[in-house]
Amino acid sequence: MRGRLLETGAAWLLALIWLGPLAYAFWAAFHPAHFATHFNLLAPLTLENFAKAWTYAPFPRHFLNTMILVTMILAAQLVLCTLAGYAFARFEFAGHNIAFGLVLVQLMIMPEVLIVENYRIMARLGLVDTILGIGLPYMASAFGTFLLRQTFKTVPRELEDAARVEGCSFLGVLWRVYVPLARPTYLAYGLVSVSYHWNNFLWPLVVTNSVQTRPLTVGLAIFGAPESGVDWAVISAGTLMAVAPLLVAFLLFQRQFMQSFMQAGIK
Repeated sequence: MRGRLLETGAAWLLALIWLGPLAYAFWAAFHPAHFATHFNLLAPLTLENFAKAWTYAPFPRHFLNTMILVTMILAAQLVLCTLAGYAFARFEFAGHNIAFGLVLVQLMIMPEVLIVENYRIMARLGLVDTILGIGLPYMASAFGTFLLRQTFKTVPRELEDAARVEGCSFLGVLWRVYVPLARPTYLAYGLVSVSYHWNNFLWPLVVTNSVQTRPLTVGLAIFGAPESGVDWAVISAGTLMAVAPLLVAFLLFQRQFMQSFMQAGIK
């Protein structure tokens, strides 16, 4: 009983620590600047900070760039990871285990380690300061390949055999049998991929140079730089605008999100 109480108390403590910065951002964003560090329950509410943040930085362009980026990366990942996962799950070929082992090794390599080499490759391809240059290094996901491979291996062989008897090709079997049965996994992976690349900062900062290609994270960092003047109320408003789509998506799909992770076998 005491152990359970300690676990519950620790969980609540961690939740409060996690919610603290977000709660402060909400407070500062919806109150005048001089109340950003003075908590007064009678302080007046205002939307002026959001209007200032929207005009101080090109948020519409940053939103568009981020939407294009995460959509492009997710679409490429779903196609490539589906094909790779299907091949590793159902085909035996020379070097099968070695190739899959190399995929697993990639899970242990942090993307930041490859920034210099990735930049050199993007420069040779002429993709520096482009949205495609931001997304190209992430389009082949080792995690997505592993996840879909594990999911595809749980599909009964009898379903594939029945589809083959009906005249389906290998791609037809993949599209009509494996993909529908892996929808929970696709949803779980899609949410993880979108949230990661929506918040990715270091690589977009390195590879972009102009407003036309910067995503939200880089634009927000430049917007909140000390040389731009530190107005915590306006910065908090800009931060809330940047994270609002993810917060809304999580609140709308919270139940599906948790069920997808459980069904996909992510612990």
